Amino acid sequence: MLEVIWKVIMITNFFIAGLLVFLQRREPRTVWAWLLVLFFMPWVGFVLYFLVGRDYFWDKKFRTKELRKEMQTRAYKQERDILDKGTLASEAYEYRDLILYNLRSGYAAYTGNNDIEVYTDGNVKFEELIKAIDKAEIYIFIQYYVIRNDDLFARICKHLVRKVEEGVEVRILYDSLGGGIVPGRVWKEIEKKGIITNEFYAPILKKVYLRVNYRNHRKIVVIDGKFGFVGGFNIGEEYLGKNKKFGYWRDTHLKITGGAVEGLLLRFILDWNYTAKEKMRAENYKPDDAVKEDYSGAGMQIVTSGPDAGYEQIRDNYLRLINKAKKNIYIQTPYFVPDEAVFNALKIAACSGIDVRLMIPCKPDHPFVYWASYSYVGELLRAGMRCYLYGNGFLHAKTVMVDGEVASVGTANMDIRSFRLNFEINAMIYDGRTVRKLEEIFLADMKKSVELTSHDYITRRLNIRIKEQVSRLLAPLL
Repeated sequence: MLEVIWKVIMITNFFIAGLLVFLQRREPRTVWAWLLVLFFMPWVGFVLYFLVGRDYFWDKKFRTKELRKEMQTRAYKQERDILDKGTLASEAYEYRDLILYNLRSGYAAYTGNNDIEVYTDGNVKFEELIKAIDKAEIYIFIQYYVIRNDDLFARICKHLVRKVEEGVEVRILYDSLGGGIVPGRVWKEIEKKGIITNEFYAPILKKVYLRVNYRNHRKIVVIDGKFGFVGGFNIGEEYLGKNKKFGYWRDTHLKITGGAVEGLLLRFILDWNYTAKEKMRAENYKPDDAVKEDYSGAGMQIVTSGPDAGYEQIRDNYLRLINKAKKNIYIQTPYFVPDEAVFNALKIAACSGIDVRLMIPCKPDHPFVYWASYSYVGELLRAGMRCYLYGNGFLHAKTVMVDGEVASVGTANMDIRSFRLNFEINAMIYDGRTVRKLEEIFLADMKKSVELTSHDYITRRLNIRIKEQVSRLLAPLL
């Protein structure tokens, strides 16, 4: 019996290898990594591919044309205005090329009338979220990757139920892997109270997840089209610092008031319509008293990426920011497994005398990813980059800041999985005041971190070197 299973696995591995080489367009190093695992570790490769292998047929399934025409029309009009009339605030004009790229590649409208609040503590963020929920008059749309069945979620639900009783429309969209932690009976109880829920990419077999790719990693809240939240915090008590393993949870989240909220609304509706097979119409949810477009506030674009996109937009934004930097690049990310283009861009920037600083957690929550990150850091240290290991709990923030002028804050890590396999959302911020605030937060975090020097890296123990090599080898699969 074992011999038959072995033959089936080997035949399947050969089939997968042929698929990788002849039918799927991938980076050569990713193909070689898969071939190595499939042929030298057949059992491991077989299981890994069905768990994390990318299927381009599924990529096509996720693509939808809903709302695209509306977004496209607005983007084309704005593109012409920028090119013909130069309608951009002076702070944003320096990044006109990036703004145009986002308009052309993902129809990400530029708005210059935003007010931004930055939260780095989960307790503060959720208090502000609940306050915003209590102000809702028309609708509350909530989308998170992870939702825990704990006191925090129960507390949020109490406020949501109260708003339903007042006639407010409430919808919750959760990823089946991250939100599947909540028992089905709890979701049914929530629905009985009038909250509409839906599950993104549900497994064929209940609670049996054969694929860990294509996760909806976005965290979006939209209230009445007036307030929007986006960033790294999920819903769970560990994000309040109550998990003993991780301790204090350091993240970055934004509250947005202004035109950019519409970008969050459109993305929520697209994800909801795909999941629920509904046709929510965006015009039904835009506020009647929407703020007119002007350039007196913070400039922003809401940028998304994932298997439903034709471009790797967030990765391309990171790459463009790095290439445009003149003075400094500050990066915070829990997982640092960049692709070759981003890695080389950082190396060139560091070698060119630009102040490149990276901050990653001191403690890993995914060991393979952590040690792969460590190996990339080693090469960049030799190029002149500085690296800090955050020691005051767990660092989960996903921020990139350049020259005190432009920043990216959102859900995307600086890793290949976020670039290509997960559904992500980031806010591009063209506002010096907000960016400088983010840089001040970074500099304050440095005081709670330990700098990893070239000497520390060179003298690392043999067991760490082995972990690095194995993890780096598997990096394209992580």
